[in-house]
Amino acid sequence: MTGVSKVKTFAELVRFEHTILNLPFAYLGAFVAARGWPTWWQILWITVAMAGARSAAMGMNRIFDADIDAKTPRTKTRHIPAGLVAKKDAWFFVILALALLLLAAFNLNPLCIWLYPLAVLTFGIYSFTKRLTWLCHVWLGLSVAWAPLGAYIAVSGKVSWESLLLVGIITLWNAGFDTIYATQDMAADVVNGVHSIPARFGLARSLQIARVFHLGVVALVLVSGFAWGLLGGLNPLAWSLSGWLYFAGWALVAGLLHYEHAILSPKDMSRLNAAFFNMNAYISVVFFLFTAAALVVSH
Repeated sequence: MTGVSKVKTFAELVRFEHTILNLPFAYLGAFVAARGWPTWWQILWITVAMAGARSAAMGMNRIFDADIDAKTPRTKTRHIPAGLVAKKDAWFFVILALALLLLAAFNLNPLCIWLYPLAVLTFGIYSFTKRLTWLCHVWLGLSVAWAPLGAYIAVSGKVSWESLLLVGIITLWNAGFDTIYATQDMAADVVNGVHSIPARFGLARSLQIARVFHLGVVALVLVSGFAWGLLGGLNPLAWSLSGWLYFAGWALVAGLLHYEHAILSPKDMSRLNAAFFNMNAYISVVFFLFTAAALVVSH
């Protein structure tokens, strides 16, 4: 296997292209902390940190779940159960990714270095939560929420209520769409003893639970607009340009989440991939762009 093909194989192993779902939220954490533009140095190392963190998290997930993937029709052709990547090679890739994350932490903020073990522990044990509880989707959300939280800390050097609002938004957002995504393996999860919301509650109730998670996102995004000082009070007539920019972003996020659920039903899940990949990519980019624009304009 050539060097180029190895890189391609490991990029496919961790679905590197899906980083777009979470990278905008990392940037958002930096913009909220900076109350506008962070430095280009910070943006560079936050990007590096995201690449390392997500690659390590996905690599560990693929390693720890290899036995489950081999018994699940949808995932049995993944690289490790299919024999395309050896576990020892996958571990080497994970170690490199963790080293990349640590390097980024050293170049960002001392607090990032201190919190590095906690972040790794959070996303490292995700695979085991699905062996214990159907709340594994929420744990996954908390793991992904390190993206905006870590970026916020990288810029501000502290944890604050602003960053915790971001954690809440990302946790609920990921828990919602991961619940939808898990409906694909509902029958296999029951057979394999894997805990998930779909395996526990069935398809119809799982879609309802995912909708509740996402309603929580809509509510928290609106609350955040007031908490971050972008929505200046309850009277829209008194809002500045930044307020209207943020409100427009909130409305688009709410609309996209509604559409994500509208195209799915217990009788027709044929558009699940569109709901999972397309809508969530749009949501992360829209929320970041409109919020970042509002923050820049307000300062």
